[in-house]
This record gives sequence, C-alpha cells and structure tokens, in this order.
Amino acid sequence: MWWFVTSQYFEYALFVLIMTNTLTLAMKFYGQPDSYTYALDVMNMIFTAVFALEFVLKIVAFRFKNYFGDAWNVFDFIIVLGSFIDIFYSEVNPGTNIISINFFRLFRVMRLVKLLSKGEGIRTLLWTFIKSFQALPYVALLIVMLFFIYAVIGMQLFGKIGLENEDSAIDRNNNFQTFPQAVLVLFRSATGESWQEIMLSCLNTEDVRCDKASEEGDQAPCGSDVALIYFISFYILCSFLIINLFVAVIMDNFDYLTRDWSILGPHHLDEFVRLWSEYDPDAKGRIKHLDVVTLLRKIQPPLGFGKLCPHRVACKKLVSMNMPLNSDGTVMFNATLFAVVRTSLKIKTDGNIDTANEELRAIIKKIWKRTSPKLLDQVVPPAADDDVTVGKFYATFLIQDYFRRFKKRKEERASQKEPNESTVALQAGLREL
Repeated sequence: MWWFVTSQYFEYALFVLIMTNTLTLAMKFYGQPDSYTYALDVMNMIFTAVFALEFVLKIVAFRFKNYFGDAWNVFDFIIVLGSFIDIFYSEVNPGTNIISINFFRLFRVMRLVKLLSKGEGIRTLLWTFIKSFQALPYVALLIVMLFFIYAVIGMQLFGKIGLENEDSAIDRNNNFQTFPQAVLVLFRSATGESWQEIMLSCLNTEDVRCDKASEEGDQAPCGSDVALIYFISFYILCSFLIINLFVAVIMDNFDYLTRDWSILGPHHLDEFVRLWSEYDPDAKGRIKHLDVVTLLRKIQPPLGFGKLCPHRVACKKLVSMNMPLNSDGTVMFNATLFAVVRTSLKIKTDGNIDTANEELRAIIKKIWKRTSPKLLDQVVPPAADDDVTVGKFYATFLIQDYFRRFKKRKEERASQKEPNESTVALQAGLREL
C-alpha cells in the first residue's frame, strides 16, 4: 500500500483530480438551471468521495502518527472534513441557518494549494518568500514610521479643511481630521489612486474652506501650498523607494537560493527525505547499513555521491563517515544526515577521527547548550574502540574485496607461471585504501 500511495502514477492521478475539481468549481454561474446545479453537486460528491478514499489509503499506508506528522497531510484532512460538512449542511439540511455554507465551500478551492508541494520551482519560490519574512519586518517598520510622521504632519496642515465642498476630494471618507483617517488617505495616495486630486484639494485656494466647527470658521481659506511638497515627497518615498525595498529583499533571497544549486542548502533536505523514505517506508528512522551506499549514490552532489559515482569509490567515501551501526545492522536518520552534511562541508574531517569528534562535540555543546546527550551521541559518537560504525564495516568490505582481487590475480599469474609479486600488490592495495 505504501508503494502505491507514494508512486508517481498515484501523484499524477491526484493532480488530474484536483485540476478537474478546480475546473468544476469554475463552471458555476449566476442564474444557472436547477438541473445544472444538481449535476455540479453530484460531481462535488464524487470528488469528495475520491479524496476521502485518498485519505483512507494514506492512513492505511502511513498510519495515524506518520500521516498527521506531515503538514500537507493535515491540510488535506482539513479539506476533506470541510467538504463533508459542506455536503451535510447543503444536502441533508438545506434550509439550515446555523452556519454559512459558503464558508465550507471555500475548502474545495483550497485543495488547489496542495499542488504547491509538487513542483521544485514552486517550492523554491515559497521558501524564498518565507525566508524573506526575516528581513521584511524592518522594511515594514520603516513604512510604519513614514506613515506615522506624514499622518501627524497632515493632521496639522490639513486637519481643519471642511467636508462640505462636493467638488473637493476631501470628504467625510477622505480627510485628515483624525489619525486613522489620515493614515487611510496616505495609504490611498501610496497606491496612486487620485493622489493628485487630493493634493489639489489641500492647496491654499479660495475653494478650500475651513470646517464650520473650527476656530477660523467656514469663510477663511484653510489649505496650504506645502501640499505640493507634502504629497509629492510622500509618493516618491513610497512608490519609488519603500515599496521597492520589499521587491529587493525578496529578489535578493531568491538570487541567493538559486545562484548555485551546487551549494549545500535546505532545499537539498527534501531530496534526502524523499529517497530515504523509499528504504524506510514505515518511517522508523533507520535503514539497513547495506542500503546506505545505494541511497547516497541516488542523491545528487553536494549532499550525495551521484549515480555516476562507482560503487567502490562510494564505499571509500563511506569509510570516513563515522555513523554508528546499531545491533540490528541499521543506521539512524539523524546520524546519516549529519554525517553526509559534515562530509560535504568538511567539518572537522581531517586528522584523527576521534580527536575531530571530540572537538566537534565540544563546539556543539558550546553553541547548542540544550542538545540532548542521546542525540549528540547519535550524530557524533564518543571515542570507543569496541563501537561498530559504518566506516569500519565498509573498510572491512574493501579489505576483503582487495584480498579477493589479489587472490584472483595470484591464481591467474600462477596459471600463467608469471613472477609472484603478490605481497607487493596486496600492500599497495591496502595502502591505497
């Protein structure tokens, strides 16, 4: 069942169903016949039943804990639940007014969001947007300060302008008499909507009169020629500087994440998790040690070795990895991921491995003081002579392989009666290892 729900054919079928469901939702129009509405409702029930079947199949394949451990699966479950509530209220109790039916119908449209998890390029854009939020608060703070300063100045300059002139852009919905109203006027001006008319309505002309409730009365002119400098400077700062900072921050993050895919980054973790799940379908967090070399040859550099890497070369690289080997012949997910990242970034990989591990353990304890000792021992095992690691296993495998090749060559040379250079050849092979 796990192989079925994780296969490409199953994903393609879901993609077609989601797109068909979205097109069905777009077929609704105002004043449609009752027969047409009934046909759309029947199609909605069919789609809901199919997606509910998807939920059941994934529950059977992943189990409850693993299924709800994925945020996309939780999102899909909420969509299915909302669809069933929609059917219940619209079909079983069509006249109920307990809750708005249109709210639950929004869940059908939200199913299209699930497609965002399928494409690598779309995931990169989403990751860029999320990473940009770390810098956007500073830009937003700058905009808030700009709006606050200009709103206060606008209240002082144009707060007494009357609202009775029908030809003026200053009215009861668009004025500087209160701070919230002033912010709304500035927001409208920042979008470029008729900001010139608002500026002209604030100039010191005969048509611009003060409010009746003001001290000056409605006969005195109440505008200011500073409105030209006020609105033009505000529009330039917002449209050409501040707003473009948002775009600059997002583009800078996108350029950093896509500048060179050979640079190890968070986007490589998806590939590692996806290929690991092929060898760990029950999500136990461990795989057989014999599958490690195959796994890393499937993962492209810089995290893995790549499919073009020969098997013997991959085994040699695994010798330098100090992943602990469990008693049942398996290796842990955390230990494997940490080992490949450490090797790729060359973090404390030179010199004696035990000394390098102790130095790395000290650095981790200093930076991440709350790291549990169990997790630390799992990813960076302490020095011990009796511990069996993946590196020692593959070192033994290569020694045996060299010995078999050496023995085979010796037998071939013995049959051809050539000079015996077996000892030198064996020493050269072991020295190379």
